[in-house]
This record gives sequence, C-alpha cells and structure tokens, in this order.
Amino acid sequence: MIIMEIDLSLIGMERGRQYETIITTKNDDGTNHAAPIGVLCSGPDIIICRIFKGSHTLENILNRKEFYVNITHSPELFTYSLIDEIADDCFNDNTTLKGANAYFKCEVISFKQAVKQSDPVKRKDEAIVFKSKVIELVINNETQAFNRGFAYVIESLVNFARFDLVEGEDKEFYLKRFREAYRVVNKVGTRQDIKAMRKIKKELKNKGHDL
Repeated sequence: MIIMEIDLSLIGMERGRQYETIITTKNDDGTNHAAPIGVLCSGPDIIICRIFKGSHTLENILNRKEFYVNITHSPELFTYSLIDEIADDCFNDNTTLKGANAYFKCEVISFKQAVKQSDPVKRKDEAIVFKSKVIELVINNETQAFNRGFAYVIESLVNFARFDLVEGEDKEFYLKRFREAYRVVNKVGTRQDIKAMRKIKKELKNKGHDL
C-alpha cells in the first residue's frame, strides 16, 4: 500500500528516536547493495543517519543522493546485509528488499562530516551525517520499525530475575550489563522503553544495588 500523505508514525517511528533498518542502494556497476544502519526519526517525513567512511552505502548515497530504508524484523536479512551476502534475487526492481514489511525512499537534503566523542572511532572526518526527506512510503504489512531499546528491556528483565540467584562476581556481571543496557535505552529507546528501564533501576536500588 502506497501512503499518499507520508507520516513515519504509521510504522511506529517517533520523533527523536532511533530505529534499526536496512538501507539499500545501487552500486556504480548497477548491482544492489544492502547494509544495516540505524536511522533517527526527525519528523513525519525527515530522517537522519550517520554512516562511517569506507562503506559502499556511503559512496552510493553521495553519488546518487537517494536511498531506500527497509523495515523488517528478519534476523537473516540483518545478518546477511552486514556481511554483504544478500543475493541479487532478494531485491525488487527498485532496489528494495523482497519481504520487507515496509520501505521508504529518501532524498538527501544535506550532509556534513561528524563524529561523536562517544564513538569508538574518534579520528576526524570518519563519518557523515545525512539529513533526508522521505518522498515515498510503502507499507506491505502492518508493522512497527524495530527499536533495539525494547530488546534491551527484555534482556534486562531476564537478568533482573537472576540477581537474587547469584552472588559476588556473577552479580556484578549482571549489574554491569544493566548499566550498559540503561545507557543504550536512554540514548535510542522509546519513551516506554526508558520508563521501563527506570522502573527496573528503581527496583535494583531498592534491593541495595549501587547503580
């Protein structure tokens, strides 16, 4: 179904939140390319993504100033797109992925070089941030864009159930994992994810754990 009035909230994307997607582009030789990349929703029809230099995706976007963002929950597609093993027959004629629950086409509005201090790679000019406008939205199946904050909430709940069953180094191991999960959720998670993590943190503090 082609959406006439583009609104990314139709696929569960909130302004200011980051979502895990697969971006597809066309190589110079005409072949298709896919890569898992997080995109930040910046409005009903605006997204922002940050891509490190050295990738085919970056080169293709700079060359063509357009790309597709595929919404899927397939672990295989995410895995194979990272190791560059998605077969050409897995792509549609327009470069989108067959089986994607939804996809949208983007045109680049602006781009700039940028590296966050929190990045593992801190050399200058290693990444480019693209601001892009969504010009087409197609929903094949009712879906919600995947935000990894929810996965961290579930993992934290599993670990929470183990805190009282372990001691010493094992307990600190789970606390360390929670601290990292809490950091990530506050960075990329939805409001509901953040609220859930704060509740877990409160309960851990009530149990006497130092967070």
